[in-house]
Parts: sequence; structure tokens; C-alpha cells
Amino acid sequence: MDAPTTLREWLPRAQAITVLSGAGISTDSGIPDFRGPQGVWTKNPEAAAQSTIGAYLADPEVRRQAWRSRRDHPAWHAQPNAAHEALVRLERAGRLRAIVTQNIDGLHQRAGSAPDRVIEIHGTMREAECLSCGLRTPMPQVLARVEAGEDDPPCPDCGGIQKSATISFGQALDPDVLDAAVEAARSCDLFLAVGTSLTVQPAAGLCLEAVERGARFVIVNAEPTPYDPVADAVLRRPVGDTLPRLVELAVGAAR
Repeated sequence: MDAPTTLREWLPRAQAITVLSGAGISTDSGIPDFRGPQGVWTKNPEAAAQSTIGAYLADPEVRRQAWRSRRDHPAWHAQPNAAHEALVRLERAGRLRAIVTQNIDGLHQRAGSAPDRVIEIHGTMREAECLSCGLRTPMPQVLARVEAGEDDPPCPDCGGIQKSATISFGQALDPDVLDAAVEAARSCDLFLAVGTSLTVQPAAGLCLEAVERGARFVIVNAEPTPYDPVADAVLRRPVGDTLPRLVELAVGAAR
């Protein structure tokens, strides 16, 4: 990668880098994105109903399909890739403010990122949550019930509807998690959006929180985003190759 001269200057100087990661950071781990040319929703628009809270609550068939999708999700067998590992290196060099991730796969933590540095703004697929009483259960326990023949397993405590502990369309974000994400954007000196279409709010709006407080703003994404005109640099290149090289620019001289 031949980085623009400006990036070669900014990255070594950045002392507090906040990363917003999207589905594009996990595609090299075998987890498809949602809106790309081979995305889950691009290839099967009906799959979006499984991530829409109104449809999920109203239609038992949507829930049954969702549980089968959770059981068969490639994330259960996926391994972190070079992009995840690069952010671990950035953290260990003392240059990472936070990772705000739109992903629910937990691969940042599996790569070695400190859990308190990872802000899962859209929740996690690794737990199930009852929509009535709020009980949290490790997802493998619930998927074992699905495997045993329960196609829509109710909450073991109250009998309510369960789903993954993720934020579906129509659900509000956890206010404490959102506050932490906003603070991470406001307190960085470089904001790096990686593998995200920047079309889902309020996550996409974190870019402006950073820019308005003087941070540099860099986008790495295969497709154009609505925030490209605001960015200081846009790299339309594969995340798996590009992010490790950016981290090398940032911390290589410190070795």
C-alpha cells in the first residue's frame, strides 16, 4: 500500500486513535457482510426481517428462522484475521483510545483486544436475552436447546421471547454504551472508520463527533460512504491488507 503523504505524517503522530469497525473487518474471517455485493441482505432481502424487532416479536416463523441462522452462524467457527490482530498491536503500543464496533461476533476480543477497550455498540451474539425479564444466558446454552428440537426456545425463567443480545432495527441502543462510544469519538485525535458503510445511525454519526473536536478522520472501506466528503483521507482498499499497513505506519517507528 502506498499511503498518501498526509497519512504517513498523521499516523505516527496520533496518540489516541479511536476505531469504528464494521462488518468489512470480519469478511476475511469468513463472516459475510450485510450490504455488500455478496452481503447477507443483498442476496436474501427477507433475512433482514430477522433483525427487525417488530417482525421478530410478531411472527413465530421469523423467530424460528432467526434461531436456525444463529445456530449456523459462521462466527462460531471463525478466527480473527490480520485486521483484528493489527488493532491488538495498536493497543499494546499505547496508541488505541477505543474500538467502537458495530459487529456482534466478538472477534476483536478473541484476537486479544482488551474487553474494556471494545465498545460493542450493537451488542453481542454470544449471549441471549429475554425480551420480557432481561435474563442473559450464554448463547451456546440456548443453541443446545435449538439443536435438541426447540425451534423457538422461551426464557427458562419467565417463558418470554428470547433473542440474541444484539440491537435489532427498532430497538434503542443501550444509553451507557452509546455514551461510552460518543466519549471515545470526542476524545481521540484520529478517528479511523474501517469496513463500515457508515449508513447506520447513530454509529455513523460518531465520525462527526470526532471531526467537530478536531480529530483527523480516515475511512477504509471497499465501497463509497456518505461521509467520504468529510474525511481527511479515504482508502478504497481491502481492509485485511490495508489496516495492518496503517498500523505499521502508526507504530513501526516506535519498535
